Amino acid sequence: MPPPTGPAAPPPPTYTADRPIHTERLELRPVRTDDFAAIHAYQRLPDVCRYLYWGPLDEAGSRASVATKTTRTTLREDGDVLQLAVVVRETGVLVGDVTFFLVSRAHRKGGIGYVFHPDHAGLGYATEASRELLRIGFEELRLHRVQAELDGRNTASARVLERLGMRREGHLRENEFLDGEWSDEVIYAMLAREWRAREAERATR
Repeated sequence: MPPPTGPAAPPPPTYTADRPIHTERLELRPVRTDDFAAIHAYQRLPDVCRYLYWGPLDEAGSRASVATKTTRTTLREDGDVLQLAVVVRETGVLVGDVTFFLVSRAHRKGGIGYVFHPDHAGLGYATEASRELLRIGFEELRLHRVQAELDGRNTASARVLERLGMRREGHLRENEFLDGEWSDEVIYAMLAREWRAREAERATR
């Protein structure tokens, strides 16, 4: 698709995770090699990988995964990926990792993803960390649209996106072949103006 013509906002600036980001309860920071044990603890679990394109991973697979994640600290060009470890500030425990995709600078589009250890489910960590990804997308990168795609069976992930205020925009029937069966793909999205309106509402609560 060609870039839009006519007046438009400037393309997104380069974004580098050069220091930890603090939310109310969490620290989001670049992945380190010594995060291997904590990350492998959930990458090896079949339930965690059930709706993903990879895994479960053995130790070698997780070491390779962590090595790749450590290099993903800057968003500059289309296709760049930012991956951050999610650490509970009070305990120092790594509970998951989150991902931001710079999809298109010309069209100012991005995407988000997340993986968390099930031992820490139900505490709102995925929502809190993903909200920070949306903030980066809309406020730091000045994107117009951020979306997320998930397996249609992954209702827990859908609830996270709905709590963030993302809209369910599409449901693609039997769009992907995963683990020996056809699965649906569901698309959620948010626009910059929707983010601003939601943040303004949150500020008045």
